[in-house]
Amino acid sequence: MAKIAIIGGGVAGATSALYLGQLGLDITLFEKKDSLVSGPPFCHLHAGGNLYREIPNSECITLLHQSIDLLKFYPYAVDFRPTVIAIPLEDEGNPEDLLARLKILQKEYHDSILKDPSNKVLGNSDQYFKLFSKEEVEILKTKETKALPKTLDDWMIPVAKNVNLETIKFPLVIVQEYGLNLFALASGAALSLDSIPNSKLYTNTKVMDIIKDDESYIVQYNKDGKSLKESFDYIINSAGFRSGKIDDMLSFKRDRLVEFKAAYVTKWNSCKDIWPEVVFHGTRGTPQGMGQFTPYPDGYFQLHGMTKDITLFDKGLVKNNNLSSQPQLDQKFIDKIDKQWNEEDVIKRSKLAIKHLCKFIPGFCGSEVASKPLFGAQQIPGTNKELRAADVSFEGDRYARCEVVKASSVLTMIDQIVLKLVALRYLNKEDLGKRKFKDLDIKLEEIEKYSRSLSQSRGYPQSLGSRNIPNLQDNI
Repeated sequence: MAKIAIIGGGVAGATSALYLGQLGLDITLFEKKDSLVSGPPFCHLHAGGNLYREIPNSECITLLHQSIDLLKFYPYAVDFRPTVIAIPLEDEGNPEDLLARLKILQKEYHDSILKDPSNKVLGNSDQYFKLFSKEEVEILKTKETKALPKTLDDWMIPVAKNVNLETIKFPLVIVQEYGLNLFALASGAALSLDSIPNSKLYTNTKVMDIIKDDESYIVQYNKDGKSLKESFDYIINSAGFRSGKIDDMLSFKRDRLVEFKAAYVTKWNSCKDIWPEVVFHGTRGTPQGMGQFTPYPDGYFQLHGMTKDITLFDKGLVKNNNLSSQPQLDQKFIDKIDKQWNEEDVIKRSKLAIKHLCKFIPGFCGSEVASKPLFGAQQIPGTNKELRAADVSFEGDRYARCEVVKASSVLTMIDQIVLKLVALRYLNKEDLGKRKFKDLDIKLEEIEKYSRSLSQSRGYPQSLGSRNIPNLQDNI
């Protein structure tokens, strides 16, 4: 049985370990922290990439297919609620500009269902998106909100009642891009890995060096204060924004960017409604940058404001130099990642995030800072900071470098790794593209309990570990 070392337990590393472990390989996953998927936050299943006007349609189509795969692999991590796309009056864009792309994506989704009925995971293809005129939204404003939204109209009611309709252009778009719960994914992956006998998870473990030795790699690591080493047949570098350090150990050269970003956790005490996600488009890096309003149970909302005072940071985007594959973030960002945030900075940026969304949702102005931000550094392969659909690259036959920018890309990444492992005869051809495995005996209640506990242990409200309506897929 081939021995595979996976370095880094983010979404790429955890998924690789879970997938390859179920294929029967001997897997060892090394994670520096005490639990899986603790890197940069994600909250959105990019089933079409409608948050990103700047990327081409080809990338949006890729994100759609990748999201379908991810939803099928991690159904317990998906919050089945749609996303509303709004264009502010101050923005140069128009809602009609989105229509051509939406129709392309709708057809792509329809065709994917015809090829494989199991791809019908975003509702009916004719309901992939819907447009709402101002008159239609005004009518919805008079309706009672639903305790259990079942239609796209139901989902739009809280938006109609709370968004200042004089600040946005019409029509509004609602699209079946769902939520993706980081804590549920981390919990389900950890519980699943624990039930696979040929998979080992080493947490609180730091890889110190890797030495190439003929047809194998010697991994030197520190675990529980002990210096150890072990031989492996194949290395998967999934070390996230620190992937360049692993490349440097083996003198592999790779250009990449690293960007530090944050999202802010707030509590809207008077809010009792179940919301869709709402995205207010804007130009990245300007004071009018995109605002993202992501709902959780119990009145908690995660906020993005794509300005340099909120989600983005001055000097937060860096590139590697000719001497190393590892971009060097300023020490203040490393301190935030490895130690803690300054409380004053937490409050200042969180309040700016609230103010940014209050321009469109006036009732949200009384919201409170609920916890430290969700944050982390994200790698982007190459030099294009707008890249969103990326997955994996290789050095030789026995080294894979995970380069996911969006979580939805992980299954595409693994397909390419499996292809390499088939060529090495570690796996069989029928393992390529496999998606359905024998169900592991993991109960949803167990994942939910672990997810809420994990959220709390990391210093966030337990509600962030829950989904608004976990069983709603059949209703939309």
